[in-house]
Amino acid sequence: MRIQSILIAGLSFWAAFACTPKPEASPQAKMEKLPYFDLAGFIELEIPKVDGAKVSKISRVQNQEETADVVYSVQDWKEELDIFFQADINKPSLAQSYDTQTKNSSLIHTLLPGAKGKVKEITVRYDFDRPTGITVKLVEENMFYTSTTIGQVYFNLETQKLDHYSVESTQKIWFLKPNNMKIMGAVKL
Repeated sequence: MRIQSILIAGLSFWAAFACTPKPEASPQAKMEKLPYFDLAGFIELEIPKVDGAKVSKISRVQNQEETADVVYSVQDWKEELDIFFQADINKPSLAQSYDTQTKNSSLIHTLLPGAKGKVKEITVRYDFDRPTGITVKLVEENMFYTSTTIGQVYFNLETQKLDHYSVESTQKIWFLKPNNMKIMGAVKL
């Protein structure tokens, strides 16, 4: 009888806790294995670290340069670094479109010849297993128009925060001179 009571109590205990939902996993544990570096996810995690930081910004359009000190909110950072969100290559349609290599502490994703995609290359430089620099190259072209955009973002190893960035875009429309724009920013700590 005593064994039967212990067995019933044990089964009741097990039934009570077996049906309760498990605690939420951390965001990193939830992430599925992606075929390429999760650029959009990485930038999304880094932006809150510089929320409200003062930035020394230089904007140049066709050799006309302006300098300003600005303070960015999280939303402002998302707009300023939008090129890195646009360069997300972890889409099912692009799963077999990039060659991945590692060279000199860098991870390089290059669009395969014949594959379609505007992101031509992503290079992620590492120091001590942490990304310290990311470069993306996007190209869009057709018979009448070509646009090339290069974005670079660098991180300070000591503070583990965004340090500086640049985005340069050149657009060329058939029969017109190229239009060039560059934005550079340095975070002031």
